[in-house]
Amino acid sequence: MSTTTISVDEFQALEQRVLRTVELIKTEREARAAAEEEITALKELLDTASAENTQLTNELNSLKQERQQVKGRVDAMLKQLDELV
Repeated sequence: MSTTTISVDEFQALEQRVLRTVELIKTEREARAAAEEEITALKELLDTASAENTQLTNELNSLKQERQQVKGRVDAMLKQLDELV
């Protein structure tokens, strides 16, 4: 039967590596959580911007239609004025 012995220095070095690894994992998990929160906030902003874009597009289309109607009425009035002259 073979027994492996680890010196105190080797054990302490291993312990330090494990502790650094645990800290690294903890830091990475915190960074991931922060990134996920930021993603959620950005998605909400994107949804809001998209809704506003849709609303503005609809408003723009409505204004274009109104402009066309006004243009048609002005053209009709100008035609009537031309007929009077």
